[in-house]
Amino acid sequence: MSLGPIELLVIKFPGNQFRGEIAPALLELVDSGTIRVVELMVVSRDADGTILMADISDLGDGQLNAIVSDPTEFLSDEDLEIIGASLEPNSTAGVMLFENTWATRFADAVRGANGQVVINERVPRQVIEELVAAYAAG
Repeated sequence: MSLGPIELLVIKFPGNQFRGEIAPALLELVDSGTIRVVELMVVSRDADGTILMADISDLGDGQLNAIVSDPTEFLSDEDLEIIGASLEPNSTAGVMLFENTWATRFADAVRGANGQVVINERVPRQVIEELVAAYAAG
């Protein structure tokens, strides 16, 4: 089975403040075939520090629940507890495991050529903005 690179993404929402623009953007990525959502969870830490975990299907959001393909539990409760413990009280995190389907063919070609990934790291947005500003300043 060919797979693109799989990534873990955790997005925290201090004070449990959510807005509506994330779900449509995520649906667009799935609909375009850019990514495949493997697992989608919500982890919360309430005001007294109690950690709560829920699969997106438990939250009744049919739109987001429908995008999880072949739900497989790669993330353990222990993984989610660690994420929850890193949150400040009264915060929530969206936890998504996803496949970069856009890179599947490239990943297969690298494996076929016996290539080995040495570094694969995302450059933080702030670093990119600083580099762009420095370049623009000449």
